[in-house]
This record gives sequence, structure tokens and C-alpha cells, in this order.
Amino acid sequence: MSTLTLLPLNGLPRVRPGDDLVAILLRALEREHGELRTGDVVVLAQKIVSKAEGRIVALDTVEPSERARELAARADKDPRLVELILRESNEVVRTAPGVLVVEHRLGFVLANAGIDHSNVEQPEGGAEERVLLLPEDPDRSAADLRARLRAATGAQVGVVIADSWGRPWRLGTVGFAIGVAGLPALVDLRGTPDLEGRPLQVTEVGHADQLAAAASILMGQAAESVPAVVIRGLPRTGGESPATALLRPRRQDLFR
Repeated sequence: MSTLTLLPLNGLPRVRPGDDLVAILLRALEREHGELRTGDVVVLAQKIVSKAEGRIVALDTVEPSERARELAARADKDPRLVELILRESNEVVRTAPGVLVVEHRLGFVLANAGIDHSNVEQPEGGAEERVLLLPEDPDRSAADLRARLRAATGAQVGVVIADSWGRPWRLGTVGFAIGVAGLPALVDLRGTPDLEGRPLQVTEVGHADQLAAAASILMGQAAESVPAVVIRGLPRTGGESPATALLRPRRQDLFR
């Protein structure tokens, strides 16, 4: 049986717009764990990718629409935040006090379009509150990071960009993959025999989500300051697919 090893990259500096994530990651990896190896999977917290890409918005610069003001009153949220949520969304799925669940323009169904205040550095004096949006195209970001890691090290690796979301039927946040490159986000096991030799009929595995959840144990949710984890020893799986492969087609959605 193979052994899976998770290597946290501790002590990364605060990431700011324009920072070279690849250089930051490789310095931390060399300092703590040595070189990147072919077969490794680098899992990055969404926040450091968004920050490097400059996806920070000051709420003082946002003018809420009439619809944003209406939804803000129903959800008990800042109208400027709601305006950003609407701009990042295809549709509003549910609204209740303290809750605004939407379909993000990338297809994810989640609260607040993934826009977050936590671990976002604020200017001194608190003159303008800042929030962080998801990357513009997380799969493209993952593919770019993977290509740059290969160019810098020669190693063929996978990259997963992970975020933490709640789930509709269970309490607690869990790591999810929003960007994937160099590995299959979804593994189709249909037709594979079980222990009794019967072919599986419906089993598909959210492979990248499993990796995101495993890494998020070390990343934490608060002040742990571990925004990147290298997963080593992952058994090889065939093919590659992006995080968009994990999206359930609308015709199969039984809950909207």
C-alpha cells in the first residue's frame, strides 16, 4: 500500500498583488522539504492566488444597485458587498437573513459568490474595507502555475487551487477544488469491478476535492498561516480534467 505524505509550506510571507507565487512557493519548499518532485501535487489556498492576481476590492469603490439594496435588506448584509456578489454571479439561489447563496459565474453554487473578508489585509485606520474575490479563471490560474513550476524545476506536478465552503445538508466547511491542472478533477469508476466482481454503475470520485480537503486540514481556517501544501506519494490516475468537470450539469440538479 502506498503512503501519502502532506508537506505544509510554513512561513510564507503575506502575498500581495503582483507577487511571484512560484518563487515564493519554491523558496519555502526548498527551506523545509527539499526539491519539488515529479508526481507531487501542489495545493494552494484560493486566497493567495486571488491576492497575487489582484482580486482585492475596496467596498468604498462599489456603488450598489437597487436590486443589491433590496437583497441586502432581506439578507442583512452590506449593500456594497451584495452588489459585488451579484456582479460575480449568474443567479441568486437562496436568500435568508445572514445568507445569500448564488450560482457563481464559474458555475459553483456557494454562499456570497466566494467573496471573503477573512485574512484580507486592511489599510491602517480602517478607512476602506477590502474584500477578496475568487480568481478570474481558477483552472487557467492552476494551469499557468503548473507550467511555471515545471519551467523552474523540470518536475511534472499537479496543481489544485482550494477553497473552503459549507455544504447544504451538513454543518462545517470543507475544502473544495476550484482550479485543477495536471491531474483528473473527477475520476470515473463506472465499469470498474467491486470486490465481488460486479461493475460499478454510478461511482465517480471527486478526486481533486479529496486532495483539497486533505490539504485544508493543515491549512486551517483562521490564523494558521499555511496557505500551501505539497502532497507526495499520490497513486497515479489516468488523464487530466479541470475543476469544471466537477460541476453537476443543470439537468441533473434535483435541488434547484
